[in-house]
Amino acid sequence: MSETQPVKQDSSAAAGSGQMFDGIAARYDLLNRIISLGIDQRWRKKTVAALELASGDRVLDLATGTADLAILVAQTAPDVDVIGVDPSRNMLAVGQRKIEQKQLASRITLQEGDAQALPFAADSVSRICMAFGIRNVPDRALALREMARVTRKDGRIAILELAEPREGLLSGIARFHVHSVVPWVGGLLSGSKEYRYLQQSIAAFPAASDFAALMESCGLSVLSVEPLTFGVATLYVATPRKEK
Repeated sequence: MSETQPVKQDSSAAAGSGQMFDGIAARYDLLNRIISLGIDQRWRKKTVAALELASGDRVLDLATGTADLAILVAQTAPDVDVIGVDPSRNMLAVGQRKIEQKQLASRITLQEGDAQALPFAADSVSRICMAFGIRNVPDRALALREMARVTRKDGRIAILELAEPREGLLSGIARFHVHSVVPWVGGLLSGSKEYRYLQQSIAAFPAASDFAALMESCGLSVLSVEPLTFGVATLYVATPRKEK
């Protein structure tokens, strides 16, 4: 597939939109590593393990961004194909270069798209994963219903999302990191205000039990809800609930 061409950042881009992420695409990976102290890679490995990949699986990676999770899926299971979907053209361009460098272009396809309106037939994918993206979707319920629609009945859905810890001994330190360190480091390295939005979106994301309840109401059967690293992130694993 040909490389996605970058676009200029629109100063009027809405917070959390694909255009907003176009503005930080070039340094997104570096910022993630620094801000998370590299722990985000460990979280992604747990997400891939939760998919319980099988030979011949067709995996859909939503909010694929720079394709870190899509690449990890392909490297973990050499006999599966991955489709990465994201609304940011510049993020996809960075991801495409990484895919080609790792010689995975024959197994990973990237395309611009919206999780709220997936261009796939019902029951057409066997696994869906999504890392750090569901909180940016304007209508989360619609996106979850789309996941339930396109995933076959014996499939799995794994959603990894950041959260603001509300309980526990280290919750105060974690909240300080989210409120102060994330936007400060992001602004320092990128010269951009987008990381202030990231802090705000993390703080505004619902409690794990509330989000799991939303998943259930959208046609998914939640199999597990696992807090990671003192609750800084949560891994939700589900399967679609299909009518007989």
